Amino acid sequence: MCGIVGALSEQNVVGILIEGLKRLEYRGYDSAGLSFFDENSQLHTYKNSGKVKNLVSILANQPNIGFSGIAHTRWATHGEPSEINSHPHRSSDVTIVHNGIIENHEELRCEMQNYGYVFVSDTDTEVVAHLIHYYFVNLNSLKSAIQKTISRLEGAYALGIMCAREPGVLFGVRKGSPLVLGLTDNGNFIASDQMALRQVTNKFIFMEEGDLVELRTQSYNLTDSSGKNVKRKIVIIADNDEIAKKGKYEHFMLKEIFEQPEMLQATLQGRISDKHVLPEAFGTKAPAIFAKVKGIHIVACGTSYHAGLIAKYWLEEWTGILCQVEVASEYRYRKSVILKDTLFVTISQSGETADTLAALQLAKNSGYLASLAICNVANSSLVRESDLVLMTYAGPEIGVASTKAFTTQLVALQLLFIGLGKDHGLDSEKEQQLIKALHQLPQLCSKTLELSDIIEKIFQSFSDKNHALFLGRGVQFPVALEGALKLKEISYVHAEAYPAGELKHGPLALIDKKMPVIAVAPNNELLEKLKSNLHEVKARGGQLFVFADRDAGFKNESGVTVINLPHVPKSLEAIIYTLPLQLLSYHVAVLKGTDIDQPRNLAKSVTVE
Repeated sequence: MCGIVGALSEQNVVGILIEGLKRLEYRGYDSAGLSFFDENSQLHTYKNSGKVKNLVSILANQPNIGFSGIAHTRWATHGEPSEINSHPHRSSDVTIVHNGIIENHEELRCEMQNYGYVFVSDTDTEVVAHLIHYYFVNLNSLKSAIQKTISRLEGAYALGIMCAREPGVLFGVRKGSPLVLGLTDNGNFIASDQMALRQVTNKFIFMEEGDLVELRTQSYNLTDSSGKNVKRKIVIIADNDEIAKKGKYEHFMLKEIFEQPEMLQATLQGRISDKHVLPEAFGTKAPAIFAKVKGIHIVACGTSYHAGLIAKYWLEEWTGILCQVEVASEYRYRKSVILKDTLFVTISQSGETADTLAALQLAKNSGYLASLAICNVANSSLVRESDLVLMTYAGPEIGVASTKAFTTQLVALQLLFIGLGKDHGLDSEKEQQLIKALHQLPQLCSKTLELSDIIEKIFQSFSDKNHALFLGRGVQFPVALEGALKLKEISYVHAEAYPAGELKHGPLALIDKKMPVIAVAPNNELLEKLKSNLHEVKARGGQLFVFADRDAGFKNESGVTVINLPHVPKSLEAIIYTLPLQLLSYHVAVLKGTDIDQPRNLAKSVTVE
C-alpha cells in the first residue's frame, strides 16, 4: 500500500527517488519523504504530510545531490497522517523505510524505551529503526543487526535500510510485502513495485519471502531466510516504459473507463476462436486439472470480491459446479470445509493484496486440487505463487477505484468457466453462444459508454445527496454492490446495495423523497419481479433512477428517470451494466469536487492486513 524506492548509483539519485515516488502515487498515500547521503557522506532527511509535489518544493531550497538514498510514500496505519509519522524514520545514524505492519510493535517499543530510546512518532516503523540501531551498536555489523532485528519482528514488512557509518550500502528485506531489485551497470535499486524503477532499468529480480539483499553500486548479494546465499532469476521487462498519461481526459479514472473496450479485447485476444475457448490460454497443466474439478472456491477483496460473486452465478448456471466466494480477510480466520478436488481461485488487480496472498499461502497446505490466480500484474507475488494463472491484460490502472481491472476480471472468469465447462456439462451449442457474445463485447461496451454525457446531465441532481440505495436482482445484485462501492469510494456519498427482493425486509424503511434509488434492469427473466420491487419504492415517494434495457418497458415519469441501454446477450449483462454505474460515480464525484484518482483514506495496492 505504501511505496518504497531505494537507490545506489554513480549519478545523482535524488531525482530518481522523486520520480520513483511519482510513479507510485497511484497506490494512494498521505505523506512522502526521503533520506540520502551527499558527496561528503552526510545524511539528509526530508519529509512532509501531503503530496510528493510538496516534497519537491522543500528540496528546491535544500541540498539535493546524493549518490545513495531511500524514499517512501506512506498510507497511515499506525499514527495519524503527519510529518512526524511519515517515513523515513531514523534512529541516530540509521534510517529506514517500511511497508507493512509490525504486529508486536508495542512489546518492542517498551523494550526499546527501557534501553533509553526516545520515540518521536506513533508508528510501528520507528520501533524497527531503534531495534536495528541497538543491535548495530552491539554487533558492529549492519547486516548482522538487520538479521537479528527481523528475527524479532512479527507481521508483514518490506524494509529499505541505510546507515551513515556504511553510506555506500543499501539493505532490503522482504517478508509478506513485495520488494523488487532493479539492476544496471552503474547502479542498483530497490522498490515495492517495478513501475517505480522503469525510468532507470528493465532488469529486475523479484525477491522471495524471507530474502535479504545487500546492495552496492556495482554489486549485490542475496540471502534467504536461513542466511544462505542464493541466486534469483533476473527478469527482463520488455513492455513500453511510458508513464501513464491522462491524455485528453481530466482524470485517470475517466480515461480507464473509456479504455475498457480495448482492454476487454486484449484480454480475449488469442484465447478464443470463432466457437471455442482455446485450452492453451490456461497453461499446459490446466486440462488435466480442469477435468478433475468438482468445486470452486474464490477468494478476493473489494472490487475483486464482487467479480467473484458475479462469477458464482455464471459458473453454477453453465457448469453445475458448486462455487463458494469469500472475502480473503475472513477466509484466513475461520476453519474451512474443503470438498475433494476443489480449485482455489484468487482474484487481484495488483497480485500483492496482503489478505489474498495470505489466503493463498494457507490454501496451499489445506488440500485443494490446485490454485489459479486471475491477475493484472505478470510478475506479482500472487502470479508467481499460484499453480495456474490467467492474466487480465488491463494495462496499468492508476485510479485507485478499479474500473477496467474489474471488467477484465469478469472476462477472464468467463473464459475460465467456459474452459471448465467442456468437462462439466457445457454443450457445444451453449459454448458457441457464449463465445459469440464475447466477440460482441468490445463493441457493446463502446456503445454503452456513449451514455456518458446523458448520465452526467441526469445526475446533476446529486449535488446535495449524501445517501443512495442500489438495487439489482440475480447476477445484477453484485453489480449493484460494485456500483455502490464506486460511489462511496470516489464521491464519499454513503451508498448501500441490496437484492431488490429484500426491500420489504428492512431497507424500505429508508425510502422517502430525499433517498435516490438506482436500479439495474436488463430485460431478462427477473424483470417483472424487479418492476414489482421498484413499484414499492415509487409508492413511497422514492426517487428512482433506472438503468434499463431499451426493450424493458420503463418510461420516464414523475419520480422515475430511465437511462436506456442497448440490448445485450444475457451472459454479458453483468459486464455491460457495470459501465454506466462507473460513469455515474465518476460524474457525481466531479460534481462533489473530490480527489477522484486518489480518494481519501484509500490505496491502490493494499499490502497490509
